[in-house]
Amino acid sequence: MSEKEIVEKSDYPVTKKKLIKDFKNGGLKKGSTVIVHSSLSSLGWVCGGPVTLIDALMEVITKSGNIIMPTHNGNYSEPKYWGNPAVPESWWDSIRNEMPAFRPEVTPTRGVGVVPENFRKYPNTVRSSHPINSFAAWGKNADEIIANHELNSSLGEKSPLQKIYDLDGKILLIGVGHESNTSLHLAEYKADFKKETKEYGAPIIKDGKRIWAKYQEIEVDSDDFHKLGNDYEKVREYTKFKLAYSTAKLFSQVDIVDFAVDWFEKNR
Repeated sequence: MSEKEIVEKSDYPVTKKKLIKDFKNGGLKKGSTVIVHSSLSSLGWVCGGPVTLIDALMEVITKSGNIIMPTHNGNYSEPKYWGNPAVPESWWDSIRNEMPAFRPEVTPTRGVGVVPENFRKYPNTVRSSHPINSFAAWGKNADEIIANHELNSSLGEKSPLQKIYDLDGKILLIGVGHESNTSLHLAEYKADFKKETKEYGAPIIKDGKRIWAKYQEIEVDSDDFHKLGNDYEKVREYTKFKLAYSTAKLFSQVDIVDFAVDWFEKNR
């Protein structure tokens, strides 16, 4: 949706004051640990764009809590698996040899939206070291949350998702569905069902030098996340609230991940 279309559909400009009020009415609290997935355009015309949304979240949560966002970049991965777009096989070796190493401070996000791309640049926001599935965090436990993000557990039990789980964190979906709910991948790692593994590769810095690192990891799949989420919402408690022109949902990460583990074991 273009900005012109968003303006035409909006009766009022969405301000930080409005977002803060709606967040508090929706149950977001000071000191909470929250992983955020968002569609900025769903909110209407936001006065200040992504900065306004991030500032509002920070003012409500404060530094006594934690805000986390996925800052993924699928381009920093094995090129033979690329599909959006695919590249010729004749390019693969050049990409493996020449793609700049992932650097948390400068490597941009890809495919996760404008809000995480702005969030990762904020003062006192830190980013994990995984070249493909990094996360950015701000707040009391930010350094702990992003530390030791292992290559072969990008979304698993040695990732920031598990740290959020251990902190009894929340999941906030703003104008997006469960297909964007990254925490459900943690349940894929935890659940007992047949999984396929693949060899992955990515450019990283090791001992001060750029290398192409190869590693094994399970294949994750979000195709059934929408159905899983619908089944969860039918039987478990969560908070649904109006946020400007959008709808937001707030979940216990522990509860939905535990539910998803059982769901995967029964349905996969």
